[in-house]
Amino acid sequence: MTTRDSGCTNVSIPICENKRNASGSVSVGFPITMMVTGVVGNSLALILVYISYRKKENRRKKSFLLFIGSLALTDLFGQLLTSPIVISVYLADLKWCTIDTSGNLCAYFGVCMTTFGLCALFLASAMAIERAMAITNPHWYSNHMKTSITKQTLAAIWCFGFLFALLPIAGIGEYTNQWPGTWCFIRTGKSEAHGNVFFAITFAVFGIFSLLVTLSCNVMTIRGLIIRCKTKTGASQSSKQWERLTTETVIQLLGIMCVLIICWSPLLVLLLRMIYNQVSSQECNSTYAKPGTSQSKVLNLDCDFFLTAIRLASLNQILDPWVYLLFREILLRKFCIMANAVSNCSVEDRKETQTALDALNKQNQDGNNICKSPSN
Repeated sequence: MTTRDSGCTNVSIPICENKRNASGSVSVGFPITMMVTGVVGNSLALILVYISYRKKENRRKKSFLLFIGSLALTDLFGQLLTSPIVISVYLADLKWCTIDTSGNLCAYFGVCMTTFGLCALFLASAMAIERAMAITNPHWYSNHMKTSITKQTLAAIWCFGFLFALLPIAGIGEYTNQWPGTWCFIRTGKSEAHGNVFFAITFAVFGIFSLLVTLSCNVMTIRGLIIRCKTKTGASQSSKQWERLTTETVIQLLGIMCVLIICWSPLLVLLLRMIYNQVSSQECNSTYAKPGTSQSKVLNLDCDFFLTAIRLASLNQILDPWVYLLFREILLRKFCIMANAVSNCSVEDRKETQTALDALNKQNQDGNNICKSPSN
């Protein structure tokens, strides 16, 4: 691939004369909006988790809250450690070497992307397993699941994700600047780095495996909830409460599965495809510099899709707190309260309107009687 020095020490920047046009009409407002939204949502989730954790005495609830809080904390740090760099590159007219004169920032960005991406997926899987055990085998869960085990699991996930992300620093795999030059991630094309294909494939396989585990466990949980809900059918208050909680949980789990599939599947599948074809997003730079051929148009389409895929994966950090906590605890219940209020108001409005119409009709009838009385 053709490269140029661009005056940056130990940094080789891909040729990309059309980089501004290739990146689309997205301005610096896009990463700023994503960062602000992610920080606000995850911070709010952490506050609610902390308040709930102090109130909960049931260790089953505490374990689940620990998982949610850890996921929110992971997403929050992922936003804070990577978004400012992307914003800086946009402000530098998409010239990475302007802010990375040493060449070490790309490795740092790649480590952050890999660490927080894998940890978020592993945490989602761990929560799905925890919920499945709590619903399908509650007696075993109550006797064996302790808060200390949850904390050890969280520590193991963070350590494994961080150590795996450090493999390119140790010489296994490679991080490279990705099109359109605003971020760094795992190289998927040909590379002289030892074990680069192994590292890239392992990341994609870990991600897909985590998605499958999460989806399978959530399906098991939904099935268990529905079965238990059917056994509690009746007109009692406890049966109605269990039905309401089952509905809320099923909606939440369906939201989790939809968000995970939409946000992560495109990136992971595309990574495997790029590894198989031995192509890298860096080739998008030279392709955009030489448009016109049919092969160029196909590759440009893949470049746009790859950029969209990584933005969807980043969007998952913003949506996580809403689908795991805020949606269930705030929006869903508030929506039900508002719906009931609107329904009651509508009934009252109809009653008042009907009363006013009856009074108006009565007045008209009285007026007609008065007008007719002189002629009698």
